[in-house]
Amino acid sequence: MARPGRLGIGIIGAGKVGAVLGAALRAAEHAVVGVSAVSEDSRERAETLLPGVPVLEVQEIVERAELVLLAVPDDALGGLVEGLAKLGAWQPGQLVAHTSGRYGVGILQPVRAAGAIPLALHPAMTFTGMSLDLTRLQDCTFGVTADAAMLPIAQALVMEMGAEPVVIAEADRTIYHAALAHSANHMATLVAQGSQLLREIGVEQPENLLGPLLRATLENALASGESALTGPVVRGDSGTVAGHVEALREHDAGSGGDILSAYLAMARATATRAARRGLLNDRQLSGIDAALDARNPGGNGTGSNGTADTPEGN
Repeated sequence: MARPGRLGIGIIGAGKVGAVLGAALRAAEHAVVGVSAVSEDSRERAETLLPGVPVLEVQEIVERAELVLLAVPDDALGGLVEGLAKLGAWQPGQLVAHTSGRYGVGILQPVRAAGAIPLALHPAMTFTGMSLDLTRLQDCTFGVTADAAMLPIAQALVMEMGAEPVVIAEADRTIYHAALAHSANHMATLVAQGSQLLREIGVEQPENLLGPLLRATLENALASGESALTGPVVRGDSGTVAGHVEALREHDAGSGGDILSAYLAMARATATRAARRGLLNDRQLSGIDAALDARNPGGNGTGSNGTADTPEGN
């Protein structure tokens, strides 16, 4: 016998996220009644992860489904929801969930106006669009937003996929998404930049150098927060920082690169946070600021009083 509370689910968008979440809900014994897939890659993904599920037009999926999962790009979400509302597609009592990190349920106002129930279910992980993502969902957290009475439904759907729901207030969705994007996306950029520099000096496999260092850094940062801050900025080694800046300035001037600007921005942010925690004194902070001054090529790593900074253990 089927488990109680099983739903007929329609997936709009067989991208990497939609196909994987559809497969996870199917594994929880929900019935996937249809999926939309336009590109050849999407069709192949649907066939692989959702075998036997018919590929249908969007409006037909909405007509068939008790839960519609909208797994489309952020910029396409509002237009899709409004367009279906104009067609009278949304049904009273129907569950409609989107997977956007940026938005809460406000963008689903046309759904609410039709008597359907809006939910926001954002998985905080990157997807490959392959079956291995189903295993990774077991360690994943979803940012969940819904009306108070409907939160248990949203949370239950997430838990049925094997993940952990965390409630995010409607007004906090943009900050929530910015936090994730700033951490994950910019980390990938920083790793790419570090790998580039190492390759350019002849290191054939920079991942062998960076891998253990970055994994340990991430684990320490997650466990200890800003107490895990380390490196020349936090130590007040302004001479070392000035050397980095000069070397990166020369590098970028020859390659038209973007690494110096990223280094300066992150070093300034690190110095500010370190000073706030008392890890840098005023003299050390002044020295770091001088070393990072883009208007001062070849800075000598001295503080504002012209005396060399003395490193302090931390």
